[in-house]
Amino acid sequence: MPATAPPGRPHRVVVLAQPGVLALDFGIPIQAFGDWPGSPYTVTVCTEHPGPVPVHGGPALLVEHGLDALAHADTIVVPGLVPPDPPSPPLRTALAAAAARGTRMVSICTGAFLLAGAGLLDGRRATTHWQRVAELARRHPSVLLEPQVLYVDAGDVLTSAGVAAGIDLCLHIIRADLGATVANQRARALVAAPHRAGGQAQFIAHPTPPERGGGLDEVRAWAVRHLDEPLTVDLMARRARLSRRTLIRRFHAETGLPPMQWLLDARIDRARELLEGSDLPMDAVARQSGLGTPANLRILFKRRLGVPPSTYRGTFDTGDRPL
Repeated sequence: MPATAPPGRPHRVVVLAQPGVLALDFGIPIQAFGDWPGSPYTVTVCTEHPGPVPVHGGPALLVEHGLDALAHADTIVVPGLVPPDPPSPPLRTALAAAAARGTRMVSICTGAFLLAGAGLLDGRRATTHWQRVAELARRHPSVLLEPQVLYVDAGDVLTSAGVAAGIDLCLHIIRADLGATVANQRARALVAAPHRAGGQAQFIAHPTPPERGGGLDEVRAWAVRHLDEPLTVDLMARRARLSRRTLIRRFHAETGLPPMQWLLDARIDRARELLEGSDLPMDAVARQSGLGTPANLRILFKRRLGVPPSTYRGTFDTGDRPL
């Protein structure tokens, strides 16, 4: 069961749709947390003044619930909006009260301006859309901005960069609540990348133009299918029919990571799935995830997640989730 929801009832996600809400930012948490078989989440949409809510660049939404819905939320998601006006005193009070109760606070894109305006990002690490970073820094200098990352998990307050980074953050939350297997299932349903770490770059100043075929998606998908095999930069370059140097440059442009770092992330993710959903011995987990030996698995897993694989597996044996 996700964090903050008592056993026996769904985890209540409330999406705050203020005037000027960005349509895609709004749709991301609806799709990510919305109704799906076995979902532990329920989703409610609210706004400060119930009724028609103008959408930036699109038709208005009809929202029935007011700010009282925030009082019953386990997680509040604030999508981006244009312009990112400061929250009104009632909204500021409602957001601050929810955070004080221990509600998990989440923003996508310029939704960070509302959280900052409610004082919830003071002294905290946070991010927002790269085009709005300077404005957020100017208006809220006490926020510890990380302008280049996809998302920041600061515990009970999480913020993401613009647009598609909101998908990454929602999948990260599902992963933290329910584990890698469920998060990857949701990613497949959303036709999204299974896992992009928050520290990846949100904006590459001069991306390499994709060649015919649409970039390196096929090579990455092939690598994920062959994680248990020896994989090298040269092998992936041959698969992509690129030079080693071009592959490295393209890989960084598309993912924000060098190829072998991306590959290690994918292998840790596979190890998590195997630990969650199987009784395989550690040597088999290490082998099938491509991490080699149980000792190597233990070192890399603990370095990345803070616990050894045996402890991680034990969490799932008890029916809990790593929160």
